[in-house]
Amino acid sequence: MRGMGNAAPTSKQGPGVHCVAVIGGATAGAEVASRLADRGITVFVFEQNRRPYGKIEDGLPRWHVALRQKEYRTIDEKLSRPGVHFVPDTKVGRDVGFSELVNDWGFSAVVLANGAWRDRPLPIDGADAYVGKGLVYQNPFVIAFNHAERRDLPDAHYEVKDGAIIVGGGLASIDVAKIHTLELTIRKLRERGIETDVEELEIKGIPKILEKHGLAWEDLGIRGATIYYRRRVEDMPLMSAPDDADEARIAKVEAGRKRMLEKSTGKYLFEVVPLAAPDALIVENGQLVGLRFRRTKIENGRVVMTDETFEARGPSIISSIGSIPEPIEGIAMRGELFDFKDWDIGRLEGFPTVFSVGNVVTGKGNIVASRKHATQVSEEAIEAYLGIGEESERAAVVDVPNPATDRAAKTAAQILATLGSAEAPTSAQIDALRERVAARQRAVGYDDFKSWMEKVGEPC
Repeated sequence: MRGMGNAAPTSKQGPGVHCVAVIGGATAGAEVASRLADRGITVFVFEQNRRPYGKIEDGLPRWHVALRQKEYRTIDEKLSRPGVHFVPDTKVGRDVGFSELVNDWGFSAVVLANGAWRDRPLPIDGADAYVGKGLVYQNPFVIAFNHAERRDLPDAHYEVKDGAIIVGGGLASIDVAKIHTLELTIRKLRERGIETDVEELEIKGIPKILEKHGLAWEDLGIRGATIYYRRRVEDMPLMSAPDDADEARIAKVEAGRKRMLEKSTGKYLFEVVPLAAPDALIVENGQLVGLRFRRTKIENGRVVMTDETFEARGPSIISSIGSIPEPIEGIAMRGELFDFKDWDIGRLEGFPTVFSVGNVVTGKGNIVASRKHATQVSEEAIEAYLGIGEESERAAVVDVPNPATDRAAKTAAQILATLGSAEAPTSAQIDALRERVAARQRAVGYDDFKSWMEKVGEPC
């Protein structure tokens, strides 16, 4: 479906047609845009990147070929529908102000669907002073990994170092650990004249590939990567129990988490140290060379710090403790998230025409972690995402229920209800709005979706 698309908006549209801006063109944004367009609304999708694929392209590791391609096709189809106009390379807060877009451009409604791109800071005072000096954050690391083969992001760099320390404990942390052990294995095998790639190694697993060549992990001399997690292994958020789960159900979920992690560490040969919270930096000669961790214990579901500490040293420290929305000038924050007065459809105080959908509301940046009601996601699907299911079941992750569909439907319905009683813009107002959009499209060299996607190239 890639290659279809709509041209830049033309003027002289009749009155009575509402225009809606959607900020973010990935899964959630494309879904709500297509639903509104199907109901006769003219939609303008403002995307901060050149391509509209968001965390599908820049957060989902590149070995998820089938899932990525499916999501790309879905987004392309939705953004190519009549009534949807794409405005790429346009970041709200950088290229156009949020308040300006909401109050001055003439949109009947604005939808925030710009995702969660900011890494949650490592919770140690002064840590960010060592970014690039031993400390790396997950989002830029995975973005650089995904684009490394294409080399289409010259400013994106990542370096896999043996013995890396990973602070985290979710699916994304496992992705980061896998990147390390897979890349290190490829490097060592290449030294022996053995060629493989990330996709083959991720599907078959490191032990199986090594066995094929008469090798063992110990023969490679790799330290690998270690995840340090502040809770117990059975607490790792790989699958969730329903809120009303009884003790038997909770025990079953916890056993499932342990089982999945054991399969993951066995297939990809990274390590996990539970009950360890980062406590202090270890700095030598201006470089972050390790962390002091404090042992924890779990009491009534809460993390409790103990008096015991230990040190861990490594050539790099990757913080992978979650993604949160980037602040936008004009939007109040409540802690790490936007200060929504209605969290179901992301309503903001003081902005009656603004709605929100997707990870910008949930604060979750991982495609599986953000799926609605994790209890509805089968263990097989999560194992398929982790790469530890049967090869015949790997396609299961492609069919994992997506919350964007349900939330976008709810948000679109609320917008339509609001617009139903709102005064429609005049022809002159619509023409002025469309000219502002067209001016921005001209500024970035956009003509239509088809030619633009050909210009910027296929996603990584």
